[in-house]
Amino acid sequence: MQKQKWLITGVSTGLGRAFAQAALTAGHTVVGTVRSEEDLRAFEGLRPGYAHGRILDVTDDDAVSRVVAEVEESIGALDVVVANAGYGLEGTFEETPLAEVRRQFEVNVFGAMATLQAALPHMRRRRSGHLMAVTSMGGLMAVPGMSAYCGSKFALEGILEALGKEVAQFGIHVTAIEPGSFRTDWAGRSMTRAAQSIDDYDELFTPIRAARRKASGNQLGDPARAGEAVVHIASVDRPPAHLLLGSDALRLVTAARTAVDEDIRGWGALSRTTDFDEGAQL
Repeated sequence: MQKQKWLITGVSTGLGRAFAQAALTAGHTVVGTVRSEEDLRAFEGLRPGYAHGRILDVTDDDAVSRVVAEVEESIGALDVVVANAGYGLEGTFEETPLAEVRRQFEVNVFGAMATLQAALPHMRRRRSGHLMAVTSMGGLMAVPGMSAYCGSKFALEGILEALGKEVAQFGIHVTAIEPGSFRTDWAGRSMTRAAQSIDDYDELFTPIRAARRKASGNQLGDPARAGEAVVHIASVDRPPAHLLLGSDALRLVTAARTAVDEDIRGWGALSRTTDFDEGAQL
């Protein structure tokens, strides 16, 4: 396997850490972004000389650009960039303050966009590279109590799909990584939770929230195996545009897409009634 240079945002814990560890184990050089000096030292200790930490807030667009430019200069040409930094926001749509929703999109969507935009000019000039971003199975299906989170991940899915079609001509690959439930802190201490303030939702949502808390730490997915899967697709000639991780993601996304297909088929006749008799087809 050809040795690569990676940039991964959010490597302190969770899947970002697992992706970085897998890439380091495979012999790649990894620049990982963190939020503190302590986390930086811990990350660089994973494999001195190959693991390089950078302190970064992905919501600071200028800082993202500076870090990527500095890494290209000091570490070398990046082969793989993974926009992983993000978090979960739990709460029903009506109970979630708009300020919290904006923050969710600022990190999960605009932080990922800033990272990929900063790396893209370098890859475009070289006519090579692989851009990835972590969305979620929640970017292809939605569940009650996660409207803001799923909304941010649906948005990122659309951005990545369009981006992939734009940059394929330059030899650049784009992959949306769509994990199911993994044994990380995502549903535990890392989750932001809106207060339950409307009794009407309690019957539906209280059991869902309790079940998510109870499952935290016992999820189906193995982060180390997810890391191996992501490293694998970075080594193939034709990587996927979508990579679902976990059998739960496969099951739930398949069911959600089947429901959409049924609506499309079932209401197709009505859909066609809105056309002009003559008009341009896209």
